[in-house]
Order: sequence, then C-alpha cells, then structure tokens
Amino acid sequence: MSISLVSNAYLDEASSKIRSKPVPWEGYQRADLITSEELALIKKVDKQPKAKVEQTLFSDLQTYALLYFRLLKKLQRVDTMQCLLVLIADALSDHEERIQVFLRTAETDPDLPFLPLLRALDTQDEFVQLKASQILTILTSSSASTPLPVQYLKPFLDTLASLVQGPAPNKRDVAVQCLESLLARRDCRQAIWAVPGIIAGFLEILKHRPGPQMTYQVALCFWLLSFEQNVAEELDKKYDVIPLLIDVAQGAVKEKVIRVVVATFRNLVTKAPASNLPAMLAAKLLPFVKNLYGRKWQDEDILEDIEYLRDELNTNFQSLTTYDEYTSELSSGYLSWSPVHESDEFWKENASKLNDDDCKQLQILLRLLKESTDPLVLAVAVQDIGQYVRHTDRGKKLVEKYNGKARVMELMTHKDSEVRYRALVAVQQLVSQPWAAV
Repeated sequence: MSISLVSNAYLDEASSKIRSKPVPWEGYQRADLITSEELALIKKVDKQPKAKVEQTLFSDLQTYALLYFRLLKKLQRVDTMQCLLVLIADALSDHEERIQVFLRTAETDPDLPFLPLLRALDTQDEFVQLKASQILTILTSSSASTPLPVQYLKPFLDTLASLVQGPAPNKRDVAVQCLESLLARRDCRQAIWAVPGIIAGFLEILKHRPGPQMTYQVALCFWLLSFEQNVAEELDKKYDVIPLLIDVAQGAVKEKVIRVVVATFRNLVTKAPASNLPAMLAAKLLPFVKNLYGRKWQDEDILEDIEYLRDELNTNFQSLTTYDEYTSELSSGYLSWSPVHESDEFWKENASKLNDDDCKQLQILLRLLKESTDPLVLAVAVQDIGQYVRHTDRGKKLVEKYNGKARVMELMTHKDSEVRYRALVAVQQLVSQPWAAV
C-alpha cells in the first residue's frame, strides 16, 4: 500500500516546500522540549537526502517511528507538526511493511500512534489537518491493520464528515478518498453509515455535478456501503438516492461511472428488493436500463449487471397493477406527473383504497406533502389530495384528521406557481365537498 492511496496535488506541492523549511530543533532542545538524544536522531533525517534517510530508517525504523510520534505528541507549533507529518508520510510511502512497525508504537505508549494524529485534525492549518487524515487512513486501511478503536474512529469520521460537507475543494477531495479507502474495510462501513453528515456530504457533491473522477469516487463509496444489508434497506428511504444515482448515470461521460452506479443498483436489488424496486420503477430506471442494454461496453461485467437489473425490474413491473404502481411511487417519495395522478377513472376506482390498513397510503401521501421540499413532489401530492377528497366520501374528514388540511392551505402561498395552483384546486375540493359521517 502506498501513501498515494490518498493522493492530492495540493498535499504533494506543500509537502515538497515543507521538506526544505528549517525547524528550530536546537531551540526545542535548549528549552527542554526535546532531549539531546531526540535532537541527534531527528538531525539524521531532517533535511537529509532521501537515500540517506532511507538507509537510516532501514537500520532503525522502530526508533524513528517512536521518535516521530513522540515529537508530534509534545510539539504543537504548526511548522513543526507539518515537518513531522511529512517525515511520517515519507517513511510510509511505498512501504506497506512499515505500517505494522508504526502501529506497534502503542506497545510503548498507548496514546500512539493515533492520539497525536487525531489532535492534529483539530488544528486550523489546512495542510496539518489533511496530512494527518491521509496518514490516519493509511494506518487504518491496510490489510495488516487491526480495526481502529471506536474512541479514535468516531472523531476521525466526524472530521471527515465536516471536510466532505465543506466548501474547500482540497478538503472534499481528500475526505472522499479517505472514506473510499476506509469503506473497503467491512468493519468501518457501519461506523461510516452511522454518521449522517458523511452521506449528506456525498449527496451534495453529486447534486453539484462534479468532474468524472470525483463522481466516480463518491458513487464507489455508495457501492461499498450497499454491501451492508441494513444500508441496502434504508439508503433510499432515508436519502432518496436512487433518482440521484440515475441522474448521475444518465449524465456520465465515463463508462466507469455508469458501471459503479449499475453495480450499486444490483446490490440494492439483491439485498433489499422490497425496499428498492418500487423506488426504481417510480424513478423510471427500467427504460434507462433497457437503453443501457443496447449500448456497446468495454467491460463485459457491466452487461451482466444491466441484464440482471432489466430482468428484475421487468418481472416486478409486469406483476404490478395500476394501483400497485401508484403505491410504489408513493413509497419511493419521488412523485412525477405519471398518468394516474390526473385520471378520473383511476381515482374513481382507487381513491377509497388509500383508507385501507388504517389509512396507510393516505398517511404516506400526507407525509410527503408535509416533509418534501421538491416543488414537483408537492404539486403532484397536493393534486392527489384534491382527487382523493373529490372521489371519497370520508376524504375531507380524514385529511383533516391527519392534519393535512392546514398544509394544503399553506401551499397556496408557496413560491412555486404550479404548487400554488394545485393547492388552490385542492382547497376548493376540501371546501366544497359535503361532510360525510365517519
């Protein structure tokens, strides 16, 4: 494993400059912040040619692993922390076998190697924060590493959540790469899933249509998460990710982006079909998959995944009645102007079914009306409320019982003109319909 596992041009350029900056080691020794022995050791590697440093590390790696982390633990000046982090990263670069030696520093001091790195995450210096993240990822992502203790993993993930949601491109780039590496370890996936800010950050990145490489890396993170059963069951319900990933795949210019999105969908269907097939059908994945099937692909594996999705979606679609399609759309939370919403025939036949099972479907519809911020979803949902009230004797009372009337009236002042119009029509139905006994 190489330090290039998390690669960033800013870190590379800054590291090169830091290698030539002087650090007042003698001053630290005169101030009794470091010992004369530590001074002698650090002078053998600081500002020395790479070949000489490698020779020194080869003969005494354990001593230097301890030295670097001990100094990082007790010296807080930013330029000194920068220098030490570069020395650690250089020592690990292209030397996976050294990771275990650095991890064994815990046998001498239980705070090492993680506590000084975690403390570095709290500095205001961007380089220190990102270089510490890079090193933490290397130490925890290696196949030779044991799982990072929870008291260390949680603050690291909280920092990555902050970075991935922030506006700084370098921070987002490094954070996504760190998370991609951590997600390759099963023992890290549940911990990452438990930090909502990370998933929210991924979604925001995709919504802003980044370049192909960043799009691929974020999609790859979702693919790795989708191997977990509980994530496959909850991902779309919590984050409405299926329509977004379809949009990503439709706009992709790189085959690898489509490949990883399709592989993610396959995982979601394989592990949790009941949770995901309705949302996929509602988001019109089937026609898109049929389109993908007709294309030429360099990677043959993608065609197998496309065929699997096409067959599963087709089977599910053919077994649906029109009302099933409607409830699937409701469950997905992704309403659009499919024909049923404005079909009087559909509502005459099916409006009363929303009352079945203690008004389960009506309550889902009203929840969308109250919680969604998407003008399209709101316009369709409020239209459906009007249709429901018009074609159901008990509709008006039940909408009021579940606190839907006030929300419908509130939407008459919505900033979107279509939502305002549909809300006005629905209010007319709510006001004009006669009250029926419940």
